[in-house]
Amino acid sequence: MKKKSKVDFWALIARIVLKNRIVILGVIILITVFLALQWKNIRFSFTEANLLPDTHIVNKEYNAFLNMFGEEGNLIVVGVKDDTFFTPKAFAAWDKLMNDIKSQKEIDLIVSISDLKKLQKNDSLQTFELVPFVDQSKTINQEYLTSIKKELFEKMPFYEGLLFNKKNGTIRSAIYLDKEIVNTSERRDYILSDFIPKIEAFEKETGIDLRVSGMPYIRTLNAKSITDEISLFIGASLLVTSLIFFFFFRSFRATLISILIVVIGVMWTFGLLGLFHFEITVLTALVPSLVIVIGIPNCIFLTNKYQQEFISHGNKARALQRVITKVGTATLMTNLTTAAGFATFIVTQSELLREFGIISSLSIIALFFLCLIIIPIYYSYQPIPKKKHLEHLSRNYTRVFMDWIEKMVKYNRRYVYAVAIFLFLVSAIGAFKIKTSGSLIEDMPKNTGFFQDIQFFEKEFEGIMPLEITIDTKRKKGVMKLSTLKKMDELQKTIEEIPELSKPISILNLVKYSKQAYYNGNPEYYELPTSQEQSFILGYAKNATKDTDNNIMKSYVDNTGQVARITTFMRDIATGNMGKIETKLWTKINKVFPSDRYKVVLTGKALVFEKGTKYLLDNLVTSLLFAVLLISLLMVFMFRSFKMVIVSLIPNLLPLMITAGLMGYFGIPLKPSTILVFSIAFGLSVDDTIHFLAQYRQELTNNNWKIKKSVFATIKESGISMFYTSVVLFAGFSVFMLSDFGGTVALGGLVAVTLIFGMLSNLMLLPCLVLTLNKSLANEQEFIEPKIDVLSNMEEEEHLK
Repeated sequence: MKKKSKVDFWALIARIVLKNRIVILGVIILITVFLALQWKNIRFSFTEANLLPDTHIVNKEYNAFLNMFGEEGNLIVVGVKDDTFFTPKAFAAWDKLMNDIKSQKEIDLIVSISDLKKLQKNDSLQTFELVPFVDQSKTINQEYLTSIKKELFEKMPFYEGLLFNKKNGTIRSAIYLDKEIVNTSERRDYILSDFIPKIEAFEKETGIDLRVSGMPYIRTLNAKSITDEISLFIGASLLVTSLIFFFFFRSFRATLISILIVVIGVMWTFGLLGLFHFEITVLTALVPSLVIVIGIPNCIFLTNKYQQEFISHGNKARALQRVITKVGTATLMTNLTTAAGFATFIVTQSELLREFGIISSLSIIALFFLCLIIIPIYYSYQPIPKKKHLEHLSRNYTRVFMDWIEKMVKYNRRYVYAVAIFLFLVSAIGAFKIKTSGSLIEDMPKNTGFFQDIQFFEKEFEGIMPLEITIDTKRKKGVMKLSTLKKMDELQKTIEEIPELSKPISILNLVKYSKQAYYNGNPEYYELPTSQEQSFILGYAKNATKDTDNNIMKSYVDNTGQVARITTFMRDIATGNMGKIETKLWTKINKVFPSDRYKVVLTGKALVFEKGTKYLLDNLVTSLLFAVLLISLLMVFMFRSFKMVIVSLIPNLLPLMITAGLMGYFGIPLKPSTILVFSIAFGLSVDDTIHFLAQYRQELTNNNWKIKKSVFATIKESGISMFYTSVVLFAGFSVFMLSDFGGTVALGGLVAVTLIFGMLSNLMLLPCLVLTLNKSLANEQEFIEPKIDVLSNMEEEEHLK
């Protein structure tokens, strides 16, 4: 009864598909229209990838920081390193640029030399006043501009590291965006439509090259690069895979229907993104191209099977039915294993990876049904294949390749094992050389202007990635106590000693500046007040900060005066260096701030990203093991033989080890993008194994359980399809190497290489293992044949009717 139900299921599917062609096509059209209507809900991500679960302590601390101080990444910096800056023409143009930017509703605050304020003591009011640093009426005088340049560099240490680099003479402005729009489309629209045109107009007028950076600016242009690449990847992958398809089959009809299927699949993918209200991120942006790259091999396998069946008996109707009845299980399983490789990311608890896993796995399953349904229906309306369309099945180069494979398996099994063991050992050595990377900007497009500007600010101002420290004094107004300020001063000195970190900014800077102002601007007094001076100098400083809407320090103490914030900026560093920096900071923090009196938190976007990378690395083995387990269970269900599953895993784990070895030898680090390689490649590589073993299972029954004869018949029958699909997958994933994003390039290249090794491993190592272990694997009690025999001719005709 079990066999009968198995036969009836796929025969029933074939009959339903072929007898209800118009209705099924109508349903597909309705689903496509419905999902196309969901495109209006598609949103683009306006923040960096957060790889940590929402419940992770680092995320909780970061969100608490944002709730208290608002969005940290609202600073845009505009820098200039040009000797002509302090000339009347350039300075006037700069002043106009800053005023134009300041007038926009999207801007919260600007700190610029052209409208710089300096503290000045007012004894009558016992406070400090903010007075203009630049007298605009004198800026047409070259001597005056030279004098304020000298005063700025020599007498304004408060602004050093924020507005100028004293050593290199670099100038910059700090532009603070309205925190309410930082993570919205308004930020994107403002920067692209208003801010950048103003910068370009200044450069054209003065001939001075401006450098622009800061998280809002980087996020905007990085997101624009991602969206630009979506169309590039879709177009390039569609072109490459369809050209290869046509080269193999030499049929416009077969090529066009394959293109139509994957285009519908892409439409469904975008529809699913809109239906679930998922954002388009650097990962989900890859899914439409993955649909194309994975969909074309599906079309190849089904088209190839149809043509092989037609050659076998010349009956088109029977060939169409057998496309479904003979390969339905194998095609379903290959797509399930591929989907499983992506679905493993759902269990990581990272929102970014979870959404990627859901969309990619659902898209692949949907693609399977599209291919299995549309291809037989399409060919049912087409005339029988012409002779020229079938010539590829016996083309010389494929025959030579398959003959070589057969010869290696038949006569050189020892060499195959020796090469496999050698590659495994060499790769294992290379795998131990792999390093990790927690860099926030490493995967950004390096040939863009904004990435070069990032490097400029890293060199001139020690970085732009914010690292935040909050100090809770556990009592109201505790921040302005001299004892707290002294402790903060000790910590800030430690920060300044770390070369990867910039000069820190906090309320401490204002207090030091207050003492300097109290002593009539003498820079020698830019320091903390003594215990004798604190009563009147801190009193002046408190009065000066009452107007919190118009001073730069308004975001560095909470409204109760209990919590202080220290901001520093970090260079682009590796994960290991981040750990060393944390150790240095926590050593000083634990020494200076007793835990019973202070609560100190280290946070910021740079730290969150680094912790996210570490989280993924810690879960890499778990995720990969889950993928192996899930795919193994699917194969146990299909083959009913535990030994066969073990044998089939070996040829697929070897390519993963080779990939890990290549990463170690070529210095490709483990990072969020390359971590994905292993699960994705494993899910795709197993497809060849399933194709091979599904055909092998059928050949066993056809050849009376003669192992050798069945193995070589399988190589001839499935080898060409495996070769074709692997070539398409290799070329399809290689398209990602056109990307400007380093992570996408690494992902595409590594998966492509893994799949090529996977094909060779499944065509050579797998049959060698089957032949070597034939006595064990031939035991019919262990390798139950869930027969999917084709129906008799009479039954076929009856079903087709």
